Amino acid sequence: MVEKRLGLQPYIHENCKLVNSKLSRFTEVGMCNFFENVNLGDYSYTGEFCIVQNADIGKFSSIAAMVRVGPTEHPMERPSQHHFTYRRKMYGFDDRDDEKFFAWRREQRSYIGNDTWIGHGAIIMPLVKIGNGAVVGGGAVVTKDVEPYSIVVGVPAKPVGKRFNDEIIQKLETIKWWEWSHHIIKERFNDFLLDIDSFVDKYYRK
Repeated sequence: MVEKRLGLQPYIHENCKLVNSKLSRFTEVGMCNFFENVNLGDYSYTGEFCIVQNADIGKFSSIAAMVRVGPTEHPMERPSQHHFTYRRKMYGFDDRDDEKFFAWRREQRSYIGNDTWIGHGAIIMPLVKIGNGAVVGGGAVVTKDVEPYSIVVGVPAKPVGKRFNDEIIQKLETIKWWEWSHHIIKERFNDFLLDIDSFVDKYYRK
């Protein structure tokens, strides 16, 4: 078996469909994923069977299998919310689809920050922002913004704690280690194995 190595070109598993999406360096897209209007930041990856639409994903984001980001909405205000009202050509009702509606959908972007962990089967709703370092528990349905380094679980998702205290969080947000180059991260790799206090003491500058 050939050892998998990530590099400057994205690693895309079989049976994926990517539409109008940008994948950055050291990224990996899991088997049977569907991406539409997605920006995937450096070092981020998705597990199997993910559907991601209209989303900007930061660097070093770990997205588990079967996650849904940005589920698209139907026009509930119309007499019928069925897609025959906007996918009109399929049914022979018009020679054009409802491009205004599709343009509105594309504007409902979700944002997932850097160094985030999105658990198995979680759903991130449109327009939601997940802060840097946050954790979304498996099966959670996130309908509101998540603060940096918060841990949220449940349906709807609610905060149950933070990874670190406020002082450490503020220092990490200042350090922004995810902006370091690949060379620097490799050079400082062993520092990522330190306890959090030692790490921020070494790299935090006021």
